[in-house]
Amino acid sequence: MDNRNDIREFLASRRARITPKQAGLTVYGANRRVPGLRREEVALLAGVSVDYYTRLERGNLSGVSEAVLEAVAGALQLDEAERAHLFDLARAANTTQRTRRRSTPQQVRPSIQRILDAMTDAPAFVRNGRLDILSANLLGYALHSLVFDNPVRPANLARFAFLDPRATDFYPDWDLAANTTVALLRTEAGRDPFNRGLSDLIGELSTRSETFRTRWAAHNVRLHRTGVKYFHHPVVGDLSLTFEAMELPADTGLTLTAYTAEPGSASQDGLNLLASWAATLDQTETAHAPDRT
Repeated sequence: MDNRNDIREFLASRRARITPKQAGLTVYGANRRVPGLRREEVALLAGVSVDYYTRLERGNLSGVSEAVLEAVAGALQLDEAERAHLFDLARAANTTQRTRRRSTPQQVRPSIQRILDAMTDAPAFVRNGRLDILSANLLGYALHSLVFDNPVRPANLARFAFLDPRATDFYPDWDLAANTTVALLRTEAGRDPFNRGLSDLIGELSTRSETFRTRWAAHNVRLHRTGVKYFHHPVVGDLSLTFEAMELPADTGLTLTAYTAEPGSASQDGLNLLASWAATLDQTETAHAPDRT
């Protein structure tokens, strides 16, 4: 596997978005062939030679020092997620392992499942970097009932967002949800470039969805730790929920995400209704479950 194309396109796209004025540079003359900074301007800002920066932007991060990466990140005004992505790309470029590896099946430990189940008032689930939902609590399954309609397991948020036509109704701001989904996958691809399951998913989405391909080509990355997300649930209607995404240190690559609503809000009423609906479904499934005695 060779990540030089990813390096080249990432650096070029970040350079193109910064104007000389934003970088604090004085420009003489109006004839510029590039919309953003020139390579020599990035080299000047980073304190490296033009030849050396050109080598980097051609995708060669082999042997590059941490100090140079920090300087380039500063020159390109990279945010936290972009800086981490640049370091991930450099780490992959300097590894000798080039064989795509199959991921071992990831499982949610019983103690984590007990934590999920104890969160009775908040939808919660555990996902991996590929955006597979590996497990959830009752409200988490209810909130994402459309995602779990697909019989393919594990249920995947990216596949739902781009390949299920109901996603545009489920996410009222679908463009934001789609951009976030792609940025998370792009971030994970930089962090774990030899993950065969991840690259297979990206290949599937690129083949089947033009909108995914367009967003993937933007090379945007992001961290997804907290914020507000909007849903239009087919049973309870509109929900505005605050999320907290917490990495599980003992389970590398797994993240627990939980949603809450403002007390007394319409969304809180919606969550209460969702809980009642979920309990009804759970009781129905229990009543029809085969006798295991």
